[in-house]
Amino acid sequence: MTELTQLQHRDSLLKRLARVEGQVRGIQAMIKRGDECESIAQQFSAARKALDKAYQEMLICLAEEAILTPDHSNQEKLAQVRAIFTKYT
Repeated sequence: MTELTQLQHRDSLLKRLARVEGQVRGIQAMIKRGDECESIAQQFSAARKALDKAYQEMLICLAEEAILTPDHSNQEKLAQVRAIFTKYT
């Protein structure tokens, strides 16, 4: 992965996490106000999905790093990708 691509990926991930952070703060405010449980649950669901998407992007980054490592055989790369998915999913 090029340095520019890494920076773009990092910036994208940080922006996504900032949105999730805002969603969580919004949920906290809803709870403090005593909003209806269904509305709060809907926002929880949206925040979970957004966090899951950020997590998926991080897993893709880990897999790309494993695959693009030039000094490993294809078998070693495959084993590393399997280990990543076994450990983190």
